[in-house]
Amino acid sequence: MATATTTPEPWFLSGNYAPVPDELTETDLEVTGEVPPELSGVYIRNTPNPKDGKGDHWFFGDGMVHGVRLEGGKAAWYRNRWVQTTKLERGLGAMDPEAMMDRTASAANTHVIGHAGKILTLEEGSFPYEISGELETKGCLDYGGKLQTAFTAHPKLCHETQELHFFGYGQLPPYLTYHVLDASGDLVHSAEITVPGPTMMHDFMITRDHAIFMDLPVTFDLEKAMKGDIPIGWDESYGARIGIMPRFGTNDDIRWFEVDPCYVFHPLNAYFDGSKVVCDVGHHEYMWRDSMDDFAPSYMHRWEFDLESGAVGSNRLDDVSHGFPRVDERVIGLKHRYGWAVGSRPDGSEREGMDAASVVMRYDMQTGGSTYHDFGPTAQAGEFVFVPRSDAAAEDDGYAMGYVYEQSTDSSTLVILDGANPSDTPVATVKMPRRVPHGFHGSWIGD
Repeated sequence: MATATTTPEPWFLSGNYAPVPDELTETDLEVTGEVPPELSGVYIRNTPNPKDGKGDHWFFGDGMVHGVRLEGGKAAWYRNRWVQTTKLERGLGAMDPEAMMDRTASAANTHVIGHAGKILTLEEGSFPYEISGELETKGCLDYGGKLQTAFTAHPKLCHETQELHFFGYGQLPPYLTYHVLDASGDLVHSAEITVPGPTMMHDFMITRDHAIFMDLPVTFDLEKAMKGDIPIGWDESYGARIGIMPRFGTNDDIRWFEVDPCYVFHPLNAYFDGSKVVCDVGHHEYMWRDSMDDFAPSYMHRWEFDLESGAVGSNRLDDVSHGFPRVDERVIGLKHRYGWAVGSRPDGSEREGMDAASVVMRYDMQTGGSTYHDFGPTAQAGEFVFVPRSDAAAEDDGYAMGYVYEQSTDSSTLVILDGANPSDTPVATVKMPRRVPHGFHGSWIGD
């Protein structure tokens, strides 16, 4: 008699990558420790969560936001909600031609930010979707019809001007367009930037004076896309270069610097120092050479581009692989001292992929050292964001917060660490009413 066999679920539908099946609202959450009374707002993180429980890759699941409201020293509520996009409503797959051509057909699954009184959910191939402070979908934004390209999942907010700098890339020309929203949320600048072809540009950087684009060798193959295959992959023949231009500049103003082939999903930050633009980035030696499971780890790396001499400096800063680097939002584009990331345990008991992230690290870029909080061998930490104690507080005077999954109990918590002493016992741990699946990026949206 033949024995039935069961095909195992792919990694992105298993364990804490697996989607949750419904939406919850729970109030008066259990807290260990004390929620700092100055924290008044909501922490929201985005997650790919396919509504049908299926999918071709982690990147393509329907966006679901998970939020915790903190106020008055309490954790007032937890909510999770699907972002109600046209892609979700029509049941479209990521490779469906309709989804690829319709900017409203967003997965809305990558990031969530606040700007100009709005909360935006983002996915780099589409328009943003606005949600309310209670995580309900309000609608798609095209800025009065002015936005004609995709909207990156990684815009950069200038704390001094409250301008939001962003870009859109595409599989068809124009391959790259730079945009700026002013402090009131109006689209006030758009400029097409010439690049050799359809490159996947996941993130970028700003300084006080510059916009910085990373034109790297992960590219799109339109023929594969039309066949329904995953269309992105490594193409070393494309080359690798960094473009630096003045803020509000045009294609005539950009200056390109060649670098060794590599990929960067997430920079930490950039700033201008004398004649040099300094970029601290999460540097992958390669990305998706043979498949989307074939990639090199990310290490903290510094590029220095001398705008006077044209010289390029390149130096690896750390030997510990990391993911999801972040700085205090107030120093985006300015010289930073500290950076935050998740990484593997320093005792060498590493695991694969996101499952390796048992540690939250705080880099000290001034001393070259780092401090970490170890959640234990069966914990899996997601991205942590830094929240200052007040707008005038020092760069480490505040809190780092993020979701942590505990594999041994199949449960999640929101953990709040002391920004100045991250290795100490957490300031507060908020018990989630359900596990929060591994996701990508989030933000603290303060009142």
